[in-house]
Amino acid sequence: MFTDKQSFVTSFQERFVALNGKSFDEGTEQEVYQTLATMVREQAIPKWINTRDKHEEKQSKQVIYFSLEFLLGRFLYNNLLSMDVLEVVQEGLEELGFNFTDITEYEPEPGLGNGGLGRLAACFLDSLAALSLPGHGNGIRYRYGLFKQKIVDGYQVELPDNWLRDGNMWETRRADRAIDVNFGGWIEMRQIGDRLRVVHHPDEVVRAVPYDMPVIGYKNDVVNTLRLWNAESPFDDEEYMERTKGSYKDLLKYKQSIATISEFLYPDDTTYEGKVLRLKQQYFFVSAGVQSMIASYLRHNKSLKHLGDHYAVHINDTHPVVAIPELMRILMDDHGYGWDEAWRVTKSVMSFTNHTLLAEALEKWPVEMYERLLPRIYQIITEINRRFCKDVLVNYPHLEPHMGEIAIVSNEHINMANLAVVGSHSTNGVARIHTDILKQREMRHLYEMFPLRFNNKTNGITHRRWLLKSNPRLSNLITDAIGTSWIEHPNDLEKLMGVSKDASFQEQVMNVKQQNKLDLAGYIQAETGIAVDPDSIFDVQVKRLHAYKRQLMDAMHIHALYQKIQADPTFTMVPRTFIFGAKAAPGYYYAKEVIRYINALASMINNDKRASRFIKVVFLENYRVSMAERIFPGSDLSEQISTASYEASGTGNMKFMMNGALTIGTLDGANIEIRDAVGDDHIFIFGLTPQEVMNYKKFGGYHAADIYHANMEVRNVVDALVNGTFDKVGEYQFQAIFDSLLVYNDDFLVLKDFASYMQAQRRVDEVFADKARWAESSIVNTAKSGIFSSDRTITEYANAVWNIKPTSVK
Repeated sequence: MFTDKQSFVTSFQERFVALNGKSFDEGTEQEVYQTLATMVREQAIPKWINTRDKHEEKQSKQVIYFSLEFLLGRFLYNNLLSMDVLEVVQEGLEELGFNFTDITEYEPEPGLGNGGLGRLAACFLDSLAALSLPGHGNGIRYRYGLFKQKIVDGYQVELPDNWLRDGNMWETRRADRAIDVNFGGWIEMRQIGDRLRVVHHPDEVVRAVPYDMPVIGYKNDVVNTLRLWNAESPFDDEEYMERTKGSYKDLLKYKQSIATISEFLYPDDTTYEGKVLRLKQQYFFVSAGVQSMIASYLRHNKSLKHLGDHYAVHINDTHPVVAIPELMRILMDDHGYGWDEAWRVTKSVMSFTNHTLLAEALEKWPVEMYERLLPRIYQIITEINRRFCKDVLVNYPHLEPHMGEIAIVSNEHINMANLAVVGSHSTNGVARIHTDILKQREMRHLYEMFPLRFNNKTNGITHRRWLLKSNPRLSNLITDAIGTSWIEHPNDLEKLMGVSKDASFQEQVMNVKQQNKLDLAGYIQAETGIAVDPDSIFDVQVKRLHAYKRQLMDAMHIHALYQKIQADPTFTMVPRTFIFGAKAAPGYYYAKEVIRYINALASMINNDKRASRFIKVVFLENYRVSMAERIFPGSDLSEQISTASYEASGTGNMKFMMNGALTIGTLDGANIEIRDAVGDDHIFIFGLTPQEVMNYKKFGGYHAADIYHANMEVRNVVDALVNGTFDKVGEYQFQAIFDSLLVYNDDFLVLKDFASYMQAQRRVDEVFADKARWAESSIVNTAKSGIFSSDRTITEYANAVWNIKPTSVK
């Protein structure tokens, strides 16, 4: 282990020559990165092996976190930080003539996630390792990420994200742990001895080959595992052609069919073939993960009756719910267990997190598709459903009229969320209001049947990445003020309350913020060519683009301000820089139109001599983790403006808060708990309550046209969408947005909340003008953010759901 600068420099130079076959003086920065990453990984491997050995020796119960997404971000900085050699490496590279920050830019970002779901999974893996908890990830090794976003003439254009082009320095291929996964075919009931056994004759066999990545705990020698599965053929080329008697073209078609399973995150599922591919992806990584878990367990134990004492499987949203019937299949078909015993074991192992309140996100699969692609799994699901419905009729007869809502199979579809609740021992929401809505509305009948299964686990973020790494200036200032204990015990950030009113500390905090804003302004200019004022309010909305998140309302506020500037030569305001970052799903036309609208506003306003003195609008293309790490430290105002009762939790709100930004938001998701933590004086709340929104949805009574006719400010902005305002910048009309508001009655209540939002924004101006007041609020937000660390969330899961304990491996 390199423990000082000189030992690192010597080791690095030797390793560089060995890896690259040339002298260090001839090396490129990319080769420097690859050498450094190789060294770090090699230093981690003994700890990785030791961690596995200790878990086996102590028979530690382990959790496996099944997720279709892991939005990981770059590894190098975090791994060096966790191994406590960051400063040594930075100083050593400087002596060798390299800038560490420049070297880290050569690390590709794993394209394994889309938004909050995948980033949460990554934060959870970090916290599991940091807390010495035996917990690992299970997902897919996508060859291409979601997509690389370009903005061309205001439009989103999607390009392939080939993040594996230069390889992944952190992974280890484990061909010895490969698993075969079966698709299609037919089921035979065969008498074997005195038992009737099930035999599956598949049409297609896919080999799942694991690639393991180390997840390094913070200064504790723990190295857990993220296992990602790659789809490959179980046969070599000659064997396949001999078996099938097919042609060379048939072989290529077959290999392409296999490769597509792990090729793209979220294939286009607007076609039947796309839906089939997505289902194959889900079963592929779930079956491989469950089979791998069983194989690992059986290497050290004999009876699967006690599987739940040794392993917990956590299902991250509905994508991996097929894990429930898959474990049943293995227990019954491969190991001869009866139904009742297999069901008991399965429920003891499985737990489920629901991440949405949107009906379209609660997955439902056509019966026909499951029956054709996964015939044995379909049989097991129908039997689970038959027994469950029988139980409802016997023990809850008053729920019979609601059977269509709560059945696992109904209306020729399989309801994955219902299967998840019925087949697990725990179902949780991800914020207090979200869990309450699940109980009262979305899953009220299931909650009545299984009240003890429902619980809340408010999301969290890893403060090691989102504060310690991404905001070193603020981290150092915090440590100077309260010591280092907050790094391992984030609740200790509360100690900052003691200096929140101290004028000297406030000045230091604002100086740090100003330096971070200067850095962000430089990044914006480099990326977009737009010069922004670092003294302006940096008003930021970065997240997935979806109608319920209401980027539209943010844009309409900007448009309204621009119209005021145009109409009144005496109008003045606190200068603002509006910063957006968001990807819209490739098939989501409406979301893409909102992106086009934001970019049209940017083009119009940034080129207006007077308006641009007060407002600048920036859309940063290809929003991703490394960009987020630059944005959060330099943000003043965090836009969390979703329609109340629609956002399950949010985690971006926590990242902004931790970095001292103030929130403007609705009473939605974790915003409510942020408000409760900081108090009404340190947050800007506006808009309808969740109950008011749910009442409108249930009983009606909202008419967007009434607001349009009554509020001139609203009318002027909405009319400008279609009256030729944007013709001069070549953007023409925004008919789809106009229609969403007036023709289709504004599903997400943008116009209803608009006046309240504008009023809250005026309060932002007032508070920002009072520098001491803003500084105090910024400090209070950071001080109260410790409760939103993923360390707290994971501790709650470990104690109340998974029943796992820390394992010392030192």
